[in-house]
Amino acid sequence: MRTGSPDTALIVIRGNSGSGKSSVARALREAYGRRGMALISQDVVRRDILRELDKPGAVNIGLIDSMCRHALDVGYHVIVEGILTASRYGEMLQALGRDHLGETLLYYLDVSWEETLRRHETRPQRSQFGAGEMRQWYIERDVLPDGCESVIGEDSSMTEIVQRILTDADLTADQPL
Repeated sequence: MRTGSPDTALIVIRGNSGSGKSSVARALREAYGRRGMALISQDVVRRDILRELDKPGAVNIGLIDSMCRHALDVGYHVIVEGILTASRYGEMLQALGRDHLGETLLYYLDVSWEETLRRHETRPQRSQFGAGEMRQWYIERDVLPDGCESVIGEDSSMTEIVQRILTDADLTADQPL
């Protein structure tokens, strides 16, 4: 089922917990600077809206897909961000990308376990969960199998990542929807 239009951009930002994907997504929308860009966070959908565990076939997978499609269909650019484990979310993300009529860009933030722990110590969530839980969630280089993602290493700054995505998607603040 086709979704969006040639004028919409779908941007997927994936990575392990603590890799910076939520911060990048917020900074990207802020840099875009205007209305018309939806930010769909896996954590918000899964934990806050549905209060569900992350497991294969979970309800949040279909809801994320539906939210993305609806936002694209009404002309919004969409950023979807989260751990979005390849084994659980890969099929949905790949179908969404195939069906999208506009530009689809997928990014994987590749951050080492050591850097993940260092970054976690700077986060507000550091008191909610620790290294033990994060170690259970951590999957080294969990890229999608078809090579459709751009891998961004831990040495890239927030500014560099945001500018790269805006450039790749050909999005600027003064560009109308």
